[in-house]
Amino acid sequence: MIVEYIKLFFIFFKVGLFTIGGGLAAIPLLQEEVLLREWLTNQQFADMIAVSESTPGPIGVNIATYVGYSQFGILGSIVATIGLVAPSIIIIMLVARYVLHYRDNKYVNGVFYGLRPAVTGIILAAAASIALVSLVDLSVYNGIEDFFKVFNIKEIIMFLVFLYASNKWKHHPIFYIVIAGVIGIFVF
Repeated sequence: MIVEYIKLFFIFFKVGLFTIGGGLAAIPLLQEEVLLREWLTNQQFADMIAVSESTPGPIGVNIATYVGYSQFGILGSIVATIGLVAPSIIIIMLVARYVLHYRDNKYVNGVFYGLRPAVTGIILAAAASIALVSLVDLSVYNGIEDFFKVFNIKEIIMFLVFLYASNKWKHHPIFYIVIAGVIGIFVF
């Protein structure tokens, strides 16, 4: 059993190590690791993203904690969470030690400028992945005659309404999250 905890730790350590740009950038890596091991289905992963975004704390930490708990109990949630955050702690300590010395170095600045578009692309890939799982159901597609069946119409309408509302009226995001949760209880 200890070997399973070590594997769990290093799976989430790898995700934490290669996640640059925050929790949303972690979603594609988390999704790949979790689906590869069949710890969650695609739909469960999408639901976990929604729950993780709606609860306090970073999305990656929330997902790691949930997956660790669902697979290995309380100790698994602790191991997965520590695995995910350990690289950040190590890197922050190293950066804090050396960045002041090299902050005006053109190569260091070049690395940071190069990371920006890559992180943007990773976040856009995460958004596309979430949209695909939430708004489209490819499992019902059997041919061109079933083309319109793949679209989750209620979800698409809800997405468009909330997209419009959040741009029209600048309420706090929690306001929209609560309303969406209440609608979800009654509609889905």
